[in-house]
Amino acid sequence: MARPLPDLSALVVPGARIALRVTPKASRNAVVPAEAAGDPLRVYVTTAPEGGKANAAVLKLLAKALGLPKSRLTIVQGETGRDKLIEID
Repeated sequence: MARPLPDLSALVVPGARIALRVTPKASRNAVVPAEAAGDPLRVYVTTAPEGGKANAAVLKLLAKALGLPKSRLTIVQGETGRDKLIEID
């Protein structure tokens, strides 16, 4: 059974930036809220990090948790790394 996504709608503010720590090739897709203030969100995706597929999966999963269309999310930092900064348009 799939783990439910957390409700991250409180983070939806135009122009806001969200720090993520991404784990590709995970056993399941999941978004885990930060444990302490200032820590990044943890995002786990089953997709391999090749050809931007993992980034697309991260944006899709995060958009679903935020209740936004994925077209409103942009990776502003960390396109090729595990630590990413996402901006809400």
